[in-house]
Amino acid sequence: MITRVLAAGLAAGFVAGLLVALLQHFTTTPLILAAEVYENQVALDARPGVVLSGMHGARLILAHVGHDAAPGAEAGDAWAPADGLERTVYASTVTVATAVGFAFLLLAGMLVAGDAIDRQRALSWAAAGFVVTGLAPAFGLPPELPGMHAADLLDRQVWWIGTAVATATGLWLLLRSRGVALPVLGLALLLAPHVIGAPHPADAGAGRVPAELAARFASVSLSVHAVLWVLVGVLAGWFWQRNETPVVAEA
Repeated sequence: MITRVLAAGLAAGFVAGLLVALLQHFTTTPLILAAEVYENQVALDARPGVVLSGMHGARLILAHVGHDAAPGAEAGDAWAPADGLERTVYASTVTVATAVGFAFLLLAGMLVAGDAIDRQRALSWAAAGFVVTGLAPAFGLPPELPGMHAADLLDRQVWWIGTAVATATGLWLLLRSRGVALPVLGLALLLAPHVIGAPHPADAGAGRVPAELAARFASVSLSVHAVLWVLVGVLAGWFWQRNETPVVAEA
């Protein structure tokens, strides 16, 4: 069983990750590069005589990391992969690793729940996975571009993790519990993080990234996130069924 889970999870995650990495190259990456021009301009404003040229200073920004550099720190002080092939390889590796992790979570959840693993059921679980890790957290903390003003990193991480856990638990209780009390508790858990509210900076208007660019990135990122889950679900179900041992009828 463990070997089968590893084989299906690795295969599904690797294929889905590569496909989504290619998709990101033409969708979210250009938006990140455009935002990095505004982010780098903030540091250059304090350096007389320096002119930003093109996007050659662009660097890889992990989610919710680029907003917390020490005041006065220059963009070049932090290590970043070189533009071009090196940057593409690093970004693609992260995407593939994420897809593999999603595939293992999906298969583990279905096994714990006792559900038969096929493409249709795996796709349903993938939809729930997108709600838990993408849609629900995005209601409070939409995907952010480099250079956007944001609240403290730890506060955002705590709220994101709490929202994901509450959403996963709430969906389970709402969809799999009988009676009234547990589904109502599940609904309450779904709403709780948003009633509490996500952390946001007091001066929300700060930052140089245009609102139109930020909104476009948020919508495109969520779409790519959904595609990743769909591919993981379909491929995990397909690879799992493909590895089924056929039953030989006895004479």
